Amino acid sequence: MNADDQRTAEGILFTDQYQLSMAQLYFRQGIHERPAQFDHFFRRYPNYGLHEAGYCVGAGLEWLLDWMREARFRDAEIAHLRSQRTRTGGQMFTDDFLDYLREAGDFSRISLSAIAEGRVVHPNVPLTVVRGPLAMAQILETPLLNQLNYQTLIATKAARIREVSRAAMVLEFGLRRGQERGANAGTRAALIGGADFTSNVGLSHVLGYPPKGTHAHALVQVFLALGHSELEAFRAYAESYPDDCLLLVDTINTLESGVPNAICVFEELRAAGHAPMGIRLDSGDLAYLAVQSARMLDAAGFPNTSIVLSNDLDELAIWQIQSQIVDEARRHGADADAVIGRLVYGVGTRLVTSHGEGALGGVYKLVALQEGQEWRPAIKIADSPNKMTNPGLKQAWRIYDRRGQATADLVTLEGEDPRQEERISLRHPGDHSRHRVLRQDEISAIEPLLEEVLRDGALVAEQPTIEAMRERRRADVERLDSGVRRIMNPHIYHVSLSQRLWDLKQRLLSEMGR
Repeated sequence: MNADDQRTAEGILFTDQYQLSMAQLYFRQGIHERPAQFDHFFRRYPNYGLHEAGYCVGAGLEWLLDWMREARFRDAEIAHLRSQRTRTGGQMFTDDFLDYLREAGDFSRISLSAIAEGRVVHPNVPLTVVRGPLAMAQILETPLLNQLNYQTLIATKAARIREVSRAAMVLEFGLRRGQERGANAGTRAALIGGADFTSNVGLSHVLGYPPKGTHAHALVQVFLALGHSELEAFRAYAESYPDDCLLLVDTINTLESGVPNAICVFEELRAAGHAPMGIRLDSGDLAYLAVQSARMLDAAGFPNTSIVLSNDLDELAIWQIQSQIVDEARRHGADADAVIGRLVYGVGTRLVTSHGEGALGGVYKLVALQEGQEWRPAIKIADSPNKMTNPGLKQAWRIYDRRGQATADLVTLEGEDPRQEERISLRHPGDHSRHRVLRQDEISAIEPLLEEVLRDGALVAEQPTIEAMRERRRADVERLDSGVRRIMNPHIYHVSLSQRLWDLKQRLLSEMGR
Protein backbone atom coordinates (compact mmCIF):
# COMPACT_ATOMS: atom_id res chain seq x y z
CA MET A 1 0.00 0.00 0.00
CA ASN A 2 1.54 3.30 -1.07
CA ALA A 3 1.48 6.47 1.04
CA ASP A 4 -1.60 7.93 -0.66
CA ASP A 5 -3.57 4.72 -0.20
CA GLN A 6 -2.51 4.51 3.44
CA ARG A 7 -3.69 8.08 4.07
CA THR A 8 -7.03 7.21 2.46
CA ALA A 9 -7.44 4.03 4.49
CA GLU A 10 -6.32 5.50 7.82
CA GLY A 11 -7.48 9.11 7.56
CA ILE A 12 -10.99 10.59 7.75
CA LEU A 13 -12.41 7.63 5.78
CA PHE A 14 -11.38 5.30 8.61
CA THR A 15 -15.06 5.06 9.46
CA ASP A 16 -18.08 2.95 8.55
CA GLN A 17 -20.22 3.62 5.51
CA TYR A 18 -23.35 4.08 7.57
CA GLN A 19 -21.79 7.00 9.44
CA LEU A 20 -21.44 8.86 6.12
CA SER A 21 -24.92 7.80 5.00
CA MET A 22 -26.41 9.21 8.21
CA ALA A 23 -24.33 12.37 7.93
CA GLN A 24 -25.75 13.01 4.45
CA LEU A 25 -29.28 12.38 5.71
CA TYR A 26 -28.73 14.93 8.50
CA PHE A 27 -27.49 17.34 5.81
CA ARG A 28 -30.65 16.75 3.76
CA GLN A 29 -32.79 17.40 6.85
CA GLY A 30 -30.91 20.60 7.65
CA ILE A 31 -29.84 19.36 11.09
CA HIS A 32 -26.22 18.46 10.30
CA GLU A 33 -24.90 21.49 12.19
CA ARG A 34 -27.14 21.05 15.20
CA PRO A 35 -25.05 20.50 18.37
CA ALA A 36 -25.27 16.92 19.59
CA GLN A 37 -23.77 14.95 22.44
CA PHE A 38 -22.70 11.32 22.30
CA ASP A 39 -21.49 9.18 25.22
CA HIS A 40 -18.94 6.39 24.83
CA PHE A 41 -19.19 3.64 27.46
CA PHE A 42 -19.09 -0.15 27.79
CA ARG A 43 -21.86 -2.32 29.19
CA ARG A 44 -19.94 -5.18 30.85
CA TYR A 45 -16.45 -6.15 31.90
CA PRO A 46 -14.41 -8.58 29.79
CA ASN A 47 -15.34 -12.19 30.49
CA TYR A 48 -12.51 -14.58 29.64
CA GLY A 49 -14.48 -17.78 30.05
CA LEU A 50 -12.96 -19.32 33.17
CA HIS A 51 -12.47 -15.92 34.79
CA GLU A 52 -13.61 -12.33 34.37
CA ALA A 53 -12.57 -8.78 35.13
CA GLY A 54 -13.96 -6.75 38.02
CA TYR A 55 -12.72 -3.44 36.62
CA CYS A 56 -11.23 -1.99 33.43
CA VAL A 57 -8.40 0.46 32.74
CA GLY A 58 -9.08 3.23 30.22
CA ALA A 59 -6.55 3.78 27.43
CA GLY A 60 -6.21 5.09 23.89
CA LEU A 61 -7.27 8.72 24.27
CA GLU A 62 -4.01 10.42 23.27
CA TRP A 63 -3.76 8.46 20.03
CA LEU A 64 -7.37 9.29 19.20
CA LEU A 65 -6.71 12.99 19.74
CA ASP A 66 -3.62 12.80 17.53
CA TRP A 67 -5.71 11.19 14.78
CA MET A 68 -8.48 13.78 15.11
CA ARG A 69 -6.04 16.65 14.63
CA GLU A 70 -4.91 15.28 11.26
CA ALA A 71 -8.14 13.80 9.89
CA ARG A 72 -10.09 15.90 7.36
CA PHE A 73 -11.85 15.56 4.02
CA ARG A 74 -9.32 16.46 1.34
CA ASP A 75 -9.68 16.35 -2.45
CA ALA A 76 -8.72 12.68 -2.56
CA GLU A 77 -11.35 11.66 0.01
CA ILE A 78 -14.02 13.76 -1.75
CA ALA A 79 -13.13 12.08 -5.05
CA HIS A 80 -13.50 8.63 -3.50
CA LEU A 81 -16.93 9.49 -2.12
CA ARG A 82 -18.02 11.03 -5.41
CA SER A 83 -17.17 7.76 -7.15
CA GLN A 84 -19.63 5.75 -5.02
CA ARG A 85 -22.82 4.76 -6.82
CA THR A 86 -26.30 3.67 -5.80
CA ARG A 87 -27.83 0.43 -7.04
CA THR A 88 -29.32 2.29 -10.02
CA GLY A 89 -26.08 4.04 -10.93
CA GLY A 90 -26.73 7.41 -9.33
CA GLN A 91 -24.22 9.31 -7.22
CA MET A 92 -24.39 8.01 -3.63
CA PHE A 93 -23.13 11.25 -2.10
CA THR A 94 -24.38 14.39 -3.77
CA ASP A 95 -22.19 17.32 -4.75
CA ASP A 96 -23.71 19.77 -2.26
CA PHE A 97 -23.04 17.36 0.62
CA LEU A 98 -19.50 16.76 -0.65
CA ASP A 99 -18.97 20.53 -0.83
CA TYR A 100 -20.03 20.72 2.81
CA LEU A 101 -17.54 18.01 3.76
CA ARG A 102 -14.79 19.77 1.84
CA GLU A 103 -15.49 23.00 3.74
CA ALA A 104 -16.40 21.75 7.23
CA GLY A 105 -15.33 18.09 7.25
CA ASP A 106 -12.89 18.01 10.13
CA PHE A 107 -13.05 17.86 13.92
CA SER A 108 -12.15 21.49 14.62
CA ARG A 109 -15.56 22.13 16.19
CA ILE A 110 -15.68 18.97 18.31
CA SER A 111 -15.34 19.23 22.09
CA LEU A 112 -14.50 16.21 24.16
CA SER A 113 -14.47 15.32 27.85
CA ALA A 114 -13.07 12.04 29.13
CA ILE A 115 -11.97 10.01 32.10
CA ALA A 116 -8.18 10.29 32.05
CA GLU A 117 -6.12 7.47 30.53
CA GLY A 118 -4.84 4.98 33.03
CA ARG A 119 -7.78 5.37 35.39
CA VAL A 120 -9.94 2.48 36.51
CA VAL A 121 -13.30 2.58 34.72
CA HIS A 122 -16.57 0.70 35.05
CA PRO A 123 -19.62 -0.26 32.94
CA ASN A 124 -22.29 2.33 32.01
CA VAL A 125 -20.11 5.25 33.12
CA PRO A 126 -19.26 7.62 30.23
CA LEU A 127 -15.57 7.18 29.43
CA THR A 128 -15.69 9.78 26.67
CA VAL A 129 -18.25 12.50 25.93
CA VAL A 130 -18.32 14.05 22.46
CA ARG A 131 -20.11 17.31 21.72
CA GLY A 132 -20.25 19.10 18.38
CA PRO A 133 -22.05 19.37 15.01
CA LEU A 134 -24.23 16.30 14.55
CA ALA A 135 -22.79 15.16 11.21
CA MET A 136 -19.13 15.25 12.24
CA ALA A 137 -19.83 13.87 15.73
CA GLN A 138 -21.57 10.94 14.00
CA ILE A 139 -18.63 10.30 11.65
CA LEU A 140 -16.32 10.20 14.69
CA GLU A 141 -18.08 7.16 16.18
CA THR A 142 -16.17 4.39 14.39
CA PRO A 143 -12.59 5.67 14.83
CA LEU A 144 -13.28 6.58 18.45
CA LEU A 145 -14.61 3.12 19.28
CA ASN A 146 -11.84 1.44 17.31
CA GLN A 147 -9.06 3.23 19.13
CA LEU A 148 -10.45 3.47 22.66
CA ASN A 149 -12.09 0.05 22.94
CA TYR A 150 -9.01 -1.93 21.92
CA GLN A 151 -6.51 -0.10 24.08
CA THR A 152 -8.88 -0.25 27.07
CA LEU A 153 -9.27 -4.00 26.51
CA ILE A 154 -5.50 -4.59 26.47
CA ALA A 155 -4.76 -2.20 29.36
CA THR A 156 -7.33 -4.14 31.40
CA LYS A 157 -5.71 -7.49 30.59
CA ALA A 158 -2.30 -6.07 31.47
CA ALA A 159 -3.61 -4.72 34.78
CA ARG A 160 -4.86 -8.18 35.71
CA ILE A 161 -1.51 -9.71 34.82
CA ARG A 162 0.18 -6.99 36.85
CA GLU A 163 -2.11 -7.77 39.80
CA VAL A 164 -1.34 -11.48 39.90
CA SER A 165 2.38 -10.96 39.18
CA ARG A 166 2.75 -8.96 42.40
CA ALA A 167 6.10 -7.11 42.35
CA ALA A 168 7.63 -9.25 39.59
CA MET A 169 8.74 -7.64 36.35
CA VAL A 170 6.32 -8.11 33.44
CA LEU A 171 7.62 -7.94 29.87
CA GLU A 172 5.27 -7.56 26.90
CA PHE A 173 6.29 -9.84 24.00
CA GLY A 174 3.22 -9.64 21.76
CA LEU A 175 4.39 -7.86 18.60
CA ARG A 176 4.79 -11.03 16.51
CA ARG A 177 1.28 -12.24 17.35
CA GLY A 178 -0.66 -8.98 17.40
CA GLN A 179 -3.17 -7.78 14.83
CA GLU A 180 -0.77 -6.29 12.28
CA ARG A 181 0.22 -2.70 13.13
CA GLY A 182 -2.54 -2.60 15.70
CA ALA A 183 0.00 -4.39 17.90
CA ASN A 184 1.63 -0.98 18.47
CA ALA A 185 -1.58 0.17 20.15
CA GLY A 186 -1.59 -3.07 22.12
CA THR A 187 1.96 -2.47 23.31
CA ARG A 188 1.13 1.08 24.42
CA ALA A 189 -1.96 -0.11 26.29
CA ALA A 190 -0.01 -2.95 27.93
CA LEU A 191 2.52 -0.46 29.28
CA ILE A 192 -0.28 1.71 30.67
CA GLY A 193 -2.01 -1.32 32.18
CA GLY A 194 0.96 -2.82 33.97
CA ALA A 195 3.72 -4.21 31.75
CA ASP A 196 7.10 -2.81 32.81
CA PHE A 197 8.79 -3.05 29.43
CA THR A 198 8.21 -4.43 25.94
CA SER A 199 10.22 -6.16 23.23
CA ASN A 200 8.67 -3.78 20.65
CA VAL A 201 11.75 -1.77 19.67
CA GLY A 202 10.16 1.06 17.70
CA LEU A 203 7.41 1.89 20.16
CA SER A 204 9.78 1.55 23.10
CA HIS A 205 11.90 4.35 21.67
CA VAL A 206 8.85 6.47 20.84
CA LEU A 207 7.54 6.15 24.40
CA GLY A 208 10.91 6.47 26.11
CA TYR A 209 11.38 2.94 27.49
CA PRO A 210 14.37 0.69 26.79
CA PRO A 211 13.28 -2.37 24.75
CA LYS A 212 13.82 -5.74 26.40
CA GLY A 213 14.54 -9.18 24.97
CA THR A 214 16.73 -12.25 25.11
CA HIS A 215 17.37 -14.61 22.19
CA ALA A 216 15.35 -17.28 20.39
CA HIS A 217 15.88 -21.01 19.98
CA ALA A 218 17.22 -20.21 16.51
CA LEU A 219 20.48 -18.99 18.02
CA VAL A 220 21.23 -22.39 19.53
CA GLN A 221 19.91 -24.18 16.44
CA VAL A 222 22.30 -22.24 14.21
CA PHE A 223 25.29 -23.35 16.27
CA LEU A 224 24.05 -26.96 16.33
CA ALA A 225 23.52 -26.92 12.56
CA LEU A 226 27.10 -25.71 12.08
CA GLY A 227 28.44 -28.58 14.18
CA HIS A 228 28.90 -26.65 17.40
CA SER A 229 27.21 -27.03 20.80
CA GLU A 230 24.66 -25.29 22.98
CA LEU A 231 27.52 -24.32 25.32
CA GLU A 232 29.34 -22.63 22.45
CA ALA A 233 26.15 -20.76 21.52
CA PHE A 234 25.81 -19.54 25.09
CA ARG A 235 29.46 -18.49 25.20
CA ALA A 236 29.07 -16.52 22.00
CA TYR A 237 26.04 -14.72 23.38
CA ALA A 238 27.84 -13.98 26.65
CA GLU A 239 30.84 -12.65 24.76
CA SER A 240 28.59 -10.27 22.82
CA TYR A 241 26.51 -9.20 25.83
CA PRO A 242 28.56 -9.86 28.98
CA ASP A 243 26.55 -7.46 31.15
CA ASP A 244 23.14 -8.43 29.73
CA CYS A 245 23.46 -12.18 29.51
CA LEU A 246 20.11 -13.93 29.80
CA LEU A 247 20.06 -17.38 28.21
CA LEU A 248 17.15 -19.41 26.80
CA VAL A 249 17.83 -22.88 28.22
CA ASP A 250 15.15 -25.21 26.81
CA THR A 251 16.28 -25.83 23.21
CA ILE A 252 17.70 -29.29 23.97
CA ASN A 253 16.98 -30.38 27.56
CA THR A 254 16.38 -27.76 30.19
CA LEU A 255 17.74 -29.45 33.32
CA GLU A 256 20.32 -31.78 31.79
CA SER A 257 21.80 -29.42 29.22
CA GLY A 258 20.45 -25.89 29.23
CA VAL A 259 20.79 -24.91 32.88
CA PRO A 260 24.17 -26.66 33.41
CA ASN A 261 25.57 -24.97 30.29
CA ALA A 262 24.17 -21.61 31.42
CA ILE A 263 25.82 -22.07 34.84
CA CYS A 264 29.14 -22.85 33.15
CA VAL A 265 28.93 -19.62 31.15
CA PHE A 266 27.81 -17.66 34.22
CA GLU A 267 30.87 -18.89 36.13
CA GLU A 268 33.09 -17.69 33.28
CA LEU A 269 31.33 -14.31 33.26
CA ARG A 270 31.75 -13.98 37.02
CA ALA A 271 35.43 -14.78 36.77
CA ALA A 272 35.72 -11.99 34.21
CA GLY A 273 33.98 -9.51 36.50
CA HIS A 274 30.49 -9.60 35.00
CA ALA A 275 27.17 -10.39 36.70
CA PRO A 276 24.88 -12.68 34.64
CA MET A 277 21.21 -11.72 34.40
CA GLY A 278 19.59 -15.15 34.34
CA ILE A 279 17.78 -17.75 32.25
CA ARG A 280 14.53 -18.02 30.31
CA LEU A 281 12.15 -20.99 30.32
CA ASP A 282 9.79 -21.18 27.35
CA SER A 283 8.40 -24.72 27.37
CA GLY A 284 7.58 -27.66 29.59
CA ASP A 285 6.22 -27.59 33.12
CA LEU A 286 7.27 -24.04 33.95
CA ALA A 287 6.57 -24.28 37.69
CA TYR A 288 8.55 -27.49 38.15
CA LEU A 289 11.38 -26.25 35.93
CA ALA A 290 11.50 -22.90 37.76
CA VAL A 291 11.95 -24.63 41.13
CA GLN A 292 14.59 -27.04 39.84
CA SER A 293 16.44 -24.30 37.95
CA ALA A 294 16.43 -22.10 41.04
CA ARG A 295 17.89 -24.94 43.12
CA MET A 296 20.66 -25.48 40.56
CA LEU A 297 21.45 -21.78 40.26
CA ASP A 298 21.51 -21.40 44.05
CA ALA A 299 23.83 -24.36 44.45
CA ALA A 300 26.21 -22.82 41.91
CA GLY A 301 26.25 -19.53 43.78
CA PHE A 302 23.84 -17.52 41.60
CA PRO A 303 20.89 -16.82 43.93
CA ASN A 304 20.18 -13.40 42.49
CA THR A 305 19.80 -14.34 38.84
CA SER A 306 16.36 -13.96 37.28
CA ILE A 307 14.23 -16.74 35.84
CA VAL A 308 12.10 -15.45 32.97
CA LEU A 309 8.99 -17.50 32.20
CA SER A 310 7.25 -17.25 28.83
CA ASN A 311 4.98 -19.40 26.62
CA ASP A 312 1.29 -18.40 26.49
CA LEU A 313 1.16 -16.77 29.89
CA ASP A 314 -1.78 -14.76 31.15
CA GLU A 315 -3.15 -13.92 34.58
CA LEU A 316 -4.70 -17.36 35.14
CA ALA A 317 -1.58 -19.23 33.99
CA ILE A 318 0.65 -17.10 36.23
CA TRP A 319 -1.65 -17.65 39.19
CA GLN A 320 -1.58 -21.41 38.61
CA ILE A 321 2.21 -21.44 38.21
CA GLN A 322 2.65 -19.61 41.51
CA SER A 323 0.32 -22.05 43.28
CA GLN A 324 2.20 -25.03 41.85
CA ILE A 325 5.58 -23.55 42.82
CA VAL A 326 4.44 -23.54 46.45
CA ASP A 327 3.73 -27.28 46.22
CA GLU A 328 6.89 -28.06 44.22
CA ALA A 329 9.07 -26.08 46.62
CA ARG A 330 7.62 -27.87 49.63
CA ARG A 331 8.19 -31.24 47.96
CA HIS A 332 11.81 -30.46 47.06
CA GLY A 333 12.84 -28.49 50.13
CA ALA A 334 13.06 -25.13 48.31
CA ASP A 335 11.95 -21.67 49.39
CA ALA A 336 8.80 -20.93 47.40
CA ASP A 337 8.86 -17.20 48.16
CA ALA A 338 12.46 -16.97 46.98
CA VAL A 339 11.64 -18.77 43.73
CA ILE A 340 8.58 -16.64 43.04
CA GLY A 341 10.52 -13.52 43.99
CA ARG A 342 13.10 -14.04 41.24
CA LEU A 343 10.58 -14.68 38.45
CA VAL A 344 10.04 -12.39 35.48
CA TYR A 345 6.97 -12.94 33.29
CA GLY A 346 7.14 -12.59 29.52
CA VAL A 347 3.57 -12.29 28.26
CA GLY A 348 2.82 -12.21 24.56
CA THR A 349 -0.06 -13.66 22.56
CA ARG A 350 -2.60 -13.85 25.36
CA LEU A 351 -2.04 -10.24 26.33
CA VAL A 352 -1.93 -8.51 22.95
CA THR A 353 -5.00 -10.48 21.77
CA SER A 354 -6.83 -10.34 25.13
CA HIS A 355 -7.18 -14.11 25.04
CA GLY A 356 -10.68 -15.23 25.98
CA GLU A 357 -12.36 -11.88 25.26
CA GLY A 358 -11.25 -10.45 21.94
CA ALA A 359 -13.23 -7.21 22.00
CA LEU A 360 -14.57 -4.68 24.48
CA GLY A 361 -18.24 -3.98 23.81
CA GLY A 362 -17.88 -0.22 23.99
CA VAL A 363 -20.71 1.75 22.40
CA TYR A 364 -21.29 5.34 21.27
CA LYS A 365 -24.82 6.61 21.86
CA LEU A 366 -26.63 9.87 21.25
CA VAL A 367 -27.75 11.27 24.63
CA ALA A 368 -28.80 14.84 23.81
CA LEU A 369 -29.54 17.16 20.89
CA GLN A 370 -29.69 20.93 21.06
CA GLU A 371 -32.79 22.80 19.90
CA GLY A 372 -32.44 26.55 20.19
CA GLN A 373 -30.84 27.17 23.57
CA GLU A 374 -32.22 23.98 25.08
CA TRP A 375 -30.68 20.52 25.17
CA ARG A 376 -33.25 17.79 24.51
CA PRO A 377 -32.33 14.45 26.14
CA ALA A 378 -32.25 11.35 23.93
CA ILE A 379 -32.66 7.74 25.03
CA LYS A 380 -32.33 4.35 23.34
CA ILE A 381 -35.14 1.93 24.17
CA ALA A 382 -34.37 -1.80 24.23
CA ASP A 383 -36.05 -5.01 25.34
CA SER A 384 -33.13 -5.60 27.68
CA PRO A 385 -32.89 -3.03 30.52
CA ASN A 386 -29.09 -3.33 30.32
CA LYS A 387 -29.18 -1.88 26.80
CA MET A 388 -31.22 1.19 27.63
CA THR A 389 -29.06 4.28 27.60
CA ASN A 390 -28.87 6.98 30.25
CA PRO A 391 -30.10 10.23 28.68
CA GLY A 392 -28.99 13.83 28.88
CA LEU A 393 -25.88 15.84 29.66
CA LYS A 394 -24.03 14.13 32.49
CA GLN A 395 -21.09 14.08 34.86
CA ALA A 396 -19.53 11.05 36.53
CA TRP A 397 -18.23 10.91 40.09
CA ARG A 398 -16.26 8.45 42.19
CA ILE A 399 -17.29 8.08 45.81
CA TYR A 400 -14.80 6.90 48.44
CA ASP A 401 -15.91 5.42 51.74
CA ARG A 402 -14.48 6.23 55.17
CA ARG A 403 -11.57 3.86 54.55
CA GLY A 404 -10.62 5.81 51.43
CA GLN A 405 -11.68 2.90 49.20
CA ALA A 406 -13.77 3.45 46.06
CA THR A 407 -17.31 2.35 46.90
CA ALA A 408 -19.35 3.52 43.88
CA ASP A 409 -19.29 5.46 40.64
CA LEU A 410 -22.24 7.83 40.42
CA VAL A 411 -23.57 9.22 37.13
CA THR A 412 -25.49 12.47 37.55
CA LEU A 413 -27.01 15.11 35.35
CA GLU A 414 -24.73 17.97 34.40
CA GLY A 415 -24.87 20.64 37.09
CA GLU A 416 -25.51 18.22 39.95
CA ASP A 417 -22.84 18.13 42.62
CA PRO A 418 -23.20 15.25 45.11
CA ARG A 419 -20.57 16.91 47.31
CA GLN A 420 -23.22 19.46 48.25
CA GLU A 421 -25.86 16.91 49.21
CA GLU A 422 -26.32 15.75 52.79
CA ARG A 423 -27.76 12.41 51.65
CA ILE A 424 -26.87 10.95 48.25
CA SER A 425 -29.40 8.69 46.55
CA LEU A 426 -27.86 5.92 44.42
CA ARG A 427 -30.15 4.14 41.97
CA HIS A 428 -29.26 0.99 40.03
CA PRO A 429 -29.27 1.90 36.29
CA GLY A 430 -31.82 -0.76 35.35
CA ASP A 431 -33.35 -2.32 38.47
CA HIS A 432 -36.16 -0.40 40.21
CA SER A 433 -35.74 -2.37 43.43
CA ARG A 434 -32.03 -1.66 44.00
CA HIS A 435 -31.47 1.64 45.73
CA ARG A 436 -29.35 2.90 48.59
CA VAL A 437 -28.56 6.17 50.33
CA LEU A 438 -25.15 7.39 51.50
CA ARG A 439 -24.68 10.06 54.14
CA GLN A 440 -21.76 12.46 53.92
CA ASP A 441 -20.36 11.11 57.20
CA GLU A 442 -19.97 7.72 55.45
CA ILE A 443 -17.84 9.32 52.71
CA SER A 444 -14.22 10.45 52.76
CA ALA A 445 -14.16 12.03 49.28
CA ILE A 446 -16.16 12.50 46.09
CA GLU A 447 -14.20 13.05 42.90
CA PRO A 448 -15.43 14.21 39.45
CA LEU A 449 -14.18 11.84 36.75
CA LEU A 450 -14.86 13.54 33.42
CA GLU A 451 -12.33 16.21 32.48
CA GLU A 452 -12.44 18.56 29.50
CA VAL A 453 -9.79 17.47 27.00
CA LEU A 454 -10.72 19.14 23.71
CA ARG A 455 -12.59 22.41 23.20
CA ASP A 456 -13.63 23.21 19.62
CA GLY A 457 -10.84 21.04 18.28
CA ALA A 458 -8.10 22.52 20.48
CA LEU A 459 -6.40 20.72 23.35
CA VAL A 460 -7.10 22.42 26.67
CA ALA A 461 -4.48 20.52 28.64
CA GLU A 462 -1.18 18.81 27.92
CA GLN A 463 -1.49 15.05 27.64
CA PRO A 464 0.14 13.07 30.47
CA THR A 465 3.16 10.82 30.10
CA ILE A 466 2.85 7.05 30.06
CA GLU A 467 4.43 6.99 33.51
CA ALA A 468 1.77 9.37 34.82
CA MET A 469 -0.92 7.08 33.39
CA ARG A 470 0.72 4.09 35.05
CA GLU A 471 0.74 5.91 38.37
CA ARG A 472 -2.97 6.69 37.99
CA ARG A 473 -3.65 3.02 37.40
CA ARG A 474 -1.61 1.97 40.43
CA ALA A 475 -3.40 4.47 42.67
CA ASP A 476 -6.87 3.57 41.41
CA VAL A 477 -6.37 -0.19 41.68
CA GLU A 478 -4.97 0.23 45.18
CA ARG A 479 -8.22 1.98 46.19
CA LEU A 480 -10.41 -0.87 44.98
CA ASP A 481 -11.62 -3.43 47.48
CA SER A 482 -9.72 -6.70 47.27
CA GLY A 483 -12.91 -8.50 46.22
CA VAL A 484 -13.23 -6.32 43.11
CA ARG A 485 -9.56 -7.05 42.28
CA ARG A 486 -10.03 -10.85 42.43
CA ILE A 487 -8.97 -12.76 39.33
CA MET A 488 -11.82 -15.26 39.74
CA ASN A 489 -15.42 -14.29 40.53
CA PRO A 490 -14.74 -10.64 41.42
CA HIS A 491 -17.13 -8.75 43.63
CA ILE A 492 -19.47 -6.40 41.73
CA TYR A 493 -18.46 -2.74 41.91
CA HIS A 494 -21.47 -0.44 42.20
CA VAL A 495 -22.33 1.97 39.39
CA SER A 496 -25.39 4.09 40.16
CA LEU A 497 -27.53 6.90 38.81
CA SER A 498 -28.50 9.97 40.79
CA GLN A 499 -32.16 10.37 41.67
CA ARG A 500 -32.57 13.22 39.17
CA LEU A 501 -31.04 11.22 36.32
CA TRP A 502 -33.13 8.20 37.30
CA ASP A 503 -36.27 10.34 37.27
CA LEU A 504 -35.42 11.77 33.83
CA LYS A 505 -34.86 8.29 32.47
CA GLN A 506 -38.17 7.03 33.86
CA ARG A 507 -40.03 10.06 32.48
CA LEU A 508 -38.70 9.49 28.98
CA LEU A 509 -39.54 5.80 29.17
CA SER A 510 -43.05 6.64 30.31
CA GLU A 511 -43.52 9.13 27.46
CA MET A 512 -42.56 6.38 25.03
CA GLY A 513 -45.03 3.92 26.54
CA ARG A 514 -42.50 1.82 28.44
